[in-house]
Amino acid sequence: MIVKNVAQRAEFSPEKMGKVSLGAGAHLYAGLNCFLPGQEHQAHVHADQDKMYVVMAGCGEARVGDETHAVEPGDLILATAGVMHGLKNTGTEPFSVLVVFGPPPKAK
Repeated sequence: MIVKNVAQRAEFSPEKMGKVSLGAGAHLYAGLNCFLPGQEHQAHVHADQDKMYVVMAGCGEARVGDETHAVEPGDLILATAGVMHGLKNTGTEPFSVLVVFGPPPKAK
């Protein structure tokens, strides 16, 4: 699978963080998390998933474990299984983040 123009696929919602699925396999998932100014994905833990984020556009704040840092396009955030993590748009522009994790979410 090849997904072109990933950054242009961002979808934003005034109600909550937007999520765009880009693709999934048996062992890996890729998508976009899309935040308008002030929106966040509250800190949380996945016991069985490693998660990687790459900032595509905008700026924000990333929390991984006890660390919190400002992030901008080109920055990578890695949260291994069992580690608390969260993201927040602290800027004035939309903030989009490529998210890749495994294993993928279970079908509902």
